[in-house]
Amino acid sequence: MSQNPVNLSAQGPPSTKLPEVDAAVRHELKRALDADPTVRRGLVADIVSRNPRWIDAWVALGDLARDEIERYACYRVAYHRGLDLLRQNGWRGSGYLRWSHEPNRGFLRALSRLGVTAGTIGELDEAERCRLFVLQLEPNGVADEA
Repeated sequence: MSQNPVNLSAQGPPSTKLPEVDAAVRHELKRALDADPTVRRGLVADIVSRNPRWIDAWVALGDLARDEIERYACYRVAYHRGLDLLRQNGWRGSGYLRWSHEPNRGFLRALSRLGVTAGTIGELDEAERCRLFVLQLEPNGVADEA
């Protein structure tokens, strides 16, 4: 007898969809990311300070970090803000968070990049945990856009 239960539900695991972010705020981040490299990080940091719960802004700040520890810290904050947002939107610790739904991408990026950065600084168990969590949420994986 198999020890692995089989789910015969036609629906499969539940899927969470995070809410859209205001278009004006998204546009502001895009403008900041397109700015001159000498001011880009400061502009993104300003957006984060005015929108501290916005996962994508934290991920962008992590992408512009001055070193691996700062990068790790930004991705870690994005990850925790994302968990809060997931729970507020009905996620109960399992189910999908599909890449195809644009607002979900910030959390998936945060988790993926946290894992990569954890590996870079030698936190290999965290890197593996993040890698597996991404695949549990989105079995197709996350597009490499970094």
